[in-house]
Amino acid sequence: MTEPLNPLTAIGALDGRYRARVEALAPVVSELGLMRYRAMVECRWFAHLAATDGIAELPALTAAQRGALEAVISGFDVSAAEQIKAYETRTNHDVKAVEYYVKDRVRDIAGLASHAEFVHFACTSEDINNLAYALMLSDARVPVLAEMDRLIEAIEALAEAHADLPMLSRTHGQAASPTTLGKELRNTSARLRRQQGQLRDQVILGKMNGAVGNFNAHVAAYPGVDWVALTDSFITGLGLVPNLHTTQIEPHDYLAEAFHCLMRFNQVLLDFDRDVWGYIAIDYFRSRKVEGETGSSTMPHKVNPIDFENSEGNLGIANALLAHMADKLTVSRWQRDLSDSTVLRNLGTALGHCLLACQSTLKGLSRIEVNDAVIGSELAESWEVLAEAVQTVMRKHGLPEPYEQLKKATRGRRLDAALYAEVLDSLALPEAARRELEALTPATYTGLAARLARAER
Repeated sequence: MTEPLNPLTAIGALDGRYRARVEALAPVVSELGLMRYRAMVECRWFAHLAATDGIAELPALTAAQRGALEAVISGFDVSAAEQIKAYETRTNHDVKAVEYYVKDRVRDIAGLASHAEFVHFACTSEDINNLAYALMLSDARVPVLAEMDRLIEAIEALAEAHADLPMLSRTHGQAASPTTLGKELRNTSARLRRQQGQLRDQVILGKMNGAVGNFNAHVAAYPGVDWVALTDSFITGLGLVPNLHTTQIEPHDYLAEAFHCLMRFNQVLLDFDRDVWGYIAIDYFRSRKVEGETGSSTMPHKVNPIDFENSEGNLGIANALLAHMADKLTVSRWQRDLSDSTVLRNLGTALGHCLLACQSTLKGLSRIEVNDAVIGSELAESWEVLAEAVQTVMRKHGLPEPYEQLKKATRGRRLDAALYAEVLDSLALPEAARRELEALTPATYTGLAARLARAER
């Protein structure tokens, strides 16, 4: 006999170790959630048909009947899902099982027993399925977007707090023109915010046009009904956008667009995780110790950046799934093959790992402290970064070969304040320009970084 699901015996980490962290997705992306969305589509299609003047055989629903039909949706629970699974053991068809369940519920509603065959009327299973998954994605992105918001806001708060903190840049791993810590943080938050906005604005499509997308059965039964207008109004009533040009399946292009957007967000976050990890390694950031926690099983002194590493791992899993789904779902043989079915069932898994990654980075950010002393001391030892400023001022004043002169004086050298002064003395600079450059330090050579860190134009 199968034991009840226990996090300790779950096959997957999302339903095991991480269940509590992704619980918000469970009612939406679980099989129960999918069944509920399918039942919702079946019930609302029935009600929509009943409100159509050209279908005389299905009278308009009374208020009580409409309420009872909506109760099938609002009251959908584990018991309802188990009944559908019982149907499926006989039908070996998951959508047909939902149809039979809804028909039985309709027969229980006073005055509707004789009209139960209008459940699933003119529908192919994929009419129900594509709309169910569309509704699932629409609802599932809500907690994902909310977690993205929390993460971006945390990064933006750090950017504001450290907008003026000068910091050595590194290009190719080498010392480069200074920036501020806040500016580097704002770079990430701006990138993440852009991808999040595209995910929020992603159009979610749906189709309701029959077995091969031509309304064949619809027209055969009711040739006088404007089926395009009728199904358009039904789909828009669900909060989705109609896609008229399909085969048996909605072609999933919008899903690929959403998945690619998630992948881009994840790649930006991965870039950030690795940068923060590197800054922790060079002591720009320090991880606060938490009493009772162990960093290493053998080295007691360690406080490891495990949250950023956990995020990185989850981002990799998420993007592997998202990439496969985006590639796979947009390809289907002729008018339909079934290979998309099992792939779509992993939608929740991919979103779950996205959610975990955001949570882990956010947790990591809450446990790091900025080490101003190390950041400042390293910058103070890197006067060679002012060579860019010097050669640019020389260009302004028309001095010969400014880049080449500075290259000869500074390339591969570490300069301190005294050596920087010697370099200035060796150059034929106008006196006013020399004074300005003498007043410059690595800590003040940050351009508009602080302004950009505050997102000021």
